[in-house]
Amino acid sequence: MSVQSNEKSLQTSATPLGRDDLARLVARDIAPGSFVNLGIGQPTLVSNYLTEEQNITLHTENGMLGMGPEAKGEEIDEDLINAGKIPVTELPGASYFHHADSFAIMRGGHLDICVLGAFQVSATGDLANWHTGAPGAIPAVGGAMDLATGAKDVFVMMTLLTREGASKIVDACTYPVTGVGCVTRVYTDKAVFLIGPDGVTVRETFGCTLEELQDLVPVPLKATPAAA
Repeated sequence: MSVQSNEKSLQTSATPLGRDDLARLVARDIAPGSFVNLGIGQPTLVSNYLTEEQNITLHTENGMLGMGPEAKGEEIDEDLINAGKIPVTELPGASYFHHADSFAIMRGGHLDICVLGAFQVSATGDLANWHTGAPGAIPAVGGAMDLATGAKDVFVMMTLLTREGASKIVDACTYPVTGVGCVTRVYTDKAVFLIGPDGVTVRETFGCTLEELQDLVPVPLKATPAAA
């Protein structure tokens, strides 16, 4: 499959990004003043790289606004955790509320961005992140479907490839879908992908060229206009 641009300026790192570097990149891209939910797994790392100047308000679905970075050492309070049961800190002005109120925030369009993990993202922005369909697996969609449909922007953070080497960006999801056409941006260890009406655009690559990336991903890719 050919690509629409082989512009080397897309490559901004000589190697694939690690989890913390990727979290730092996502944090940098969040607009100042945003209300944000960070999903379980990789996305929780983003809280460690948000700056005070950004004035980001973090929401966690178990009932908190104003969550700070992950708690360490003497900061740890076992009663103060995020939705992934990781001890966190609180920022000045933090508030706590009922689970139903938390879901009202998620469903009511009050979140600017949610950052979620994923098993698959389709070329049209469909998200599959709660169940692989494996026999015996326990279905547990939790609040993922509410976040996927309620947030104004859905960012996904994941490795590009499965352990078997298959792309998690696919033409159509083969796993149960969490939300339809909801994902706008995908951050992976090998590239950042923008998903819109015109298909999948690559903003930047890490440790590979656009041509090499296209060999891994089974959907047509194009470079951002600035790099084309």
